[in-house]
Amino acid sequence: MQDLTAFIVEAKAAAYVGGRAAGPSCRPGSHDVGHVRDEWAYLDSYFGGTDFLGQEVVWRKGDPVWAMNYYGRILDPLEIDGERAGMVIRASLPRMYAQGRFLGGFVHEVAGYRYADESAGDPASFIGIERIFRGDREVYRLDYHGGMIVP
Repeated sequence: MQDLTAFIVEAKAAAYVGGRAAGPSCRPGSHDVGHVRDEWAYLDSYFGGTDFLGQEVVWRKGDPVWAMNYYGRILDPLEIDGERAGMVIRASLPRMYAQGRFLGGFVHEVAGYRYADESAGDPASFIGIERIFRGDREVYRLDYHGGMIVP
């Protein structure tokens, strides 16, 4: 589990948060960002933009071993748009990843917004919520869940 968690953190930091461009679409209309190292492979495949739905999958030696599904959306378009939400997320998540983890219990302030990630469980089985607040108002929300894949 320790090697898997380390790879997930590495892949997440290198892919969307790291600004990696999407590769060829594996499904019509999807945005696909991947990361590969040694026996490990990661793919984040999502649909949409401002409001979006996606899935992250990790393979080890070609076998799927872990996945996460998510749905994110702008709740208050007068206070935040997709570009600003992306900026807040890309400024916040590297700080959590630097702690060697990708699940909640994390808060970060940036540019007048408060990023907050809460989760229950561990990398083997979890649920969580990623939120952005402007003052006390929740303006963006992403719900996620996932865990180990066992054949």
